Amino acid sequence: MPTRVCCCCSALRPRYKRLVDNIFPEDPKDGLVKADMEKLTFYAVSAPEKLDRIGSYLAERLSRDVVRHRSGYVLIAMEALDQLLMACHSQSIKPFVESFLHMVAKLLESGEPKLQVLGTNSFVKFANIEEDTPSYHRRYDFFVSRFSAMCHSCDSDPETRTEIRIAGIRGIQGVVRKTVNDELRATIWEPQHMDKIVPSLLFNMQKIEEVDSRIGPPPSPSAADKEENPAMLAENCFRELLGRATFGNMNNAVRPVFAHLDHHRLWDPNEFAVHCFKVIMYSIQAQYSHHVIQEILGHLDARKKDSPRVRAGIIQVLLEAVAIAAKGSIGPTVLEVFNTLLKHLRLSVEFEACDLQGESVSSANLNTSSKDSDEKIVQNAIIQTIGFFGSNLPDYQRSEIMMFIMGKVPVFGTSTHTLDISQLGDLGTRRIQIMLLRSLLMVTSGYKAKTIVTALPGSFLDPLLSPSLMEDYELRQLVLEVMHNLMDRHDNRAKLRGIRIIPDVADLKIKREKICRQDTSFMKKNGQQLYRHIYLGCKEEDNVQKNYELLYTSLALITIELANEEVVIDLIRLAIALQDSAIINEDNLSMFHRCGIMALVAAYLNFVSQMIAVPAFCQHVSKVIEIRTMEAPYFLPEHIFRDKCMLPKSLEKHDKNLYFLTNKIAESLGGSGYSVERLSVPYVPQVTDEDRLSRRKSIVDTVSIQVDILPNSNPSDDMVSNTEEITFEALKKAIDTSGMEEQEKEKRRLVIERFQKAPFEEIAAQCESKANFLHDRLAQILELTIRPPPSPSGTLTITSGHAQYQSVPVYEMKFPDLCVY
Repeated sequence: MPTRVCCCCSALRPRYKRLVDNIFPEDPKDGLVKADMEKLTFYAVSAPEKLDRIGSYLAERLSRDVVRHRSGYVLIAMEALDQLLMACHSQSIKPFVESFLHMVAKLLESGEPKLQVLGTNSFVKFANIEEDTPSYHRRYDFFVSRFSAMCHSCDSDPETRTEIRIAGIRGIQGVVRKTVNDELRATIWEPQHMDKIVPSLLFNMQKIEEVDSRIGPPPSPSAADKEENPAMLAENCFRELLGRATFGNMNNAVRPVFAHLDHHRLWDPNEFAVHCFKVIMYSIQAQYSHHVIQEILGHLDARKKDSPRVRAGIIQVLLEAVAIAAKGSIGPTVLEVFNTLLKHLRLSVEFEACDLQGESVSSANLNTSSKDSDEKIVQNAIIQTIGFFGSNLPDYQRSEIMMFIMGKVPVFGTSTHTLDISQLGDLGTRRIQIMLLRSLLMVTSGYKAKTIVTALPGSFLDPLLSPSLMEDYELRQLVLEVMHNLMDRHDNRAKLRGIRIIPDVADLKIKREKICRQDTSFMKKNGQQLYRHIYLGCKEEDNVQKNYELLYTSLALITIELANEEVVIDLIRLAIALQDSAIINEDNLSMFHRCGIMALVAAYLNFVSQMIAVPAFCQHVSKVIEIRTMEAPYFLPEHIFRDKCMLPKSLEKHDKNLYFLTNKIAESLGGSGYSVERLSVPYVPQVTDEDRLSRRKSIVDTVSIQVDILPNSNPSDDMVSNTEEITFEALKKAIDTSGMEEQEKEKRRLVIERFQKAPFEEIAAQCESKANFLHDRLAQILELTIRPPPSPSGTLTITSGHAQYQSVPVYEMKFPDLCVY
């Protein structure tokens, strides 16, 4: 019972003390004396200068009751404090608040759960009071520490443990609401506070039994869940905290999340990590999304030497963050995201290559294969992130990213790429090529440019086509798929999927528009380059069915998107040249590949004949296909690409009716107004430096001219013939051309560009004129008179880096063969 004083002493005591004493009943079970409480409240409102004394006296009584374990009187004192706080809003309330907070701290320090909950409830009520002016000297360090400790309660009784944790979370929520709105107050955004608050909330969020994997923003928890479920209450508090974060303190709120996930090893599996960052991305203001992405990238760099599954978990979190940020503001981190991801892609391939090189014994092989598969998880996660991020960018940024990725693709023999592959080796380099092209494929997916020049500028087309000549069928497939993404502006590719003989192309409902002037100009400039890569791609000895399907789709898309009458003629010339190459077989291809080329030509000519709708042309193609169906089904795609297809032993004995004939095609097209003169000129791809860059042997590496002059003496004399070797180096020394080396390089570049982009007739005419000039010039240098000798004694021998051609009489030599220089 509270101590009672006599009436005489009571009259001498200060009035505020008497009023305070009167609110306490003799039996604490009776509760607060409401009549006396009303008098105390009226006195406090009427004389606000007495509030600090009232608060001090109440705090003194409460401290004494806490020490003596008089819980009933403690409850009465806190109830009185709460009512005074709610009733008084004057400037003098600030000293009273200090006494109130001191009493709350006493309750939180007690070891009794009921008193801790009581103190928390009082603090929450206080936090909801809006003060007229801020208190700059007031700090909440103790409350942050104490409430955070309560969030980690490990009481043996589950109900008590849950009650204390809920109180701790509500206390943190009260601190946040009390301090976060006014920037002039003592802030809780400092790292020492965030390092306590955020892990405490995440610890309770982690107790959610089933993590929601929904794509959209998670729904707000109901009121009942907030009060009864620590996990839901903690998540709601975390959302509120992040929603109040500003530009300057966003990073302080996010970094403790990484520390918590690292400490508790929650990146593998990463369901909770993904859930956390979904909450973060949906809670923060949209314009701050790029801060979170930067933090994830920075943490990925910091954990680059961790296990593959940890890195994959971080990258998947980045993917989820990017997916949400892409719907709003991504900010200035676009290139940083791609640069970091590509760097980690290279590191993953490097780790994979090192693991493969380090395998030695069978037991190690098992571990290596496991690491290998883990690294593939990392690589796939990176590619998915790159693709999703790129596909959500505006077109102008996507074009820059396409160039950025293409600049990273290593090509053998060049140093134009910016990716360090010195530690990868051939196997690692091939792997990084595939990964980068897959990333590029993801970025280009869904890209729609108004003109093909915008989608395939020269600065992008040239490096893109270089890997298409690599001796790797998978690389060539990826290049073709990237080109399809950029060419297919009307979503026709799905209708062309699979190489087949289409009975009626009209049923496909192909969408197309009239070819614009920019597209026509593009084909005049780059058409020969595209034809060349398709032609050489068809003749690769490691082609599989998918390669032929993609090559067929390439021809069909060029026909739909870029073909005028001139381009149609060129494409038909290309198809006939492919048919001839399969018949002649100069490249010693297998019978399957030869028949595959024949099937590709049949499928394309069937398609293009129906697209241009020339009846005679359609009739010729249909007739050849009909004959093939009966006599040579292995020349059709439906048969050659089936399992266990019977192949012929040779193609030389086949009837010409099985082939598409140039004269028949020219006759049919000429009758419909097409200019068919060029059909009589066989298509021949030009040789460029791309063969060297792609690890192919160039047809001509070096050329030297040797002239053997036999003397006029008796042939029976055993005399060694004079042999003068004239090479380009000898000619340079003879003419004394200082500075000619740079000019020679420029000349070679111009020649390569001309062979890539100029029409065939123009190239032939220039070669002929240069051959005549070289013929006369060589005659002057060697002081020879080109005339038929009595006997073929004067001979000219041409040697190259790979072979020596047979000596022929000088007057019979065809000098156009030298025009490559």
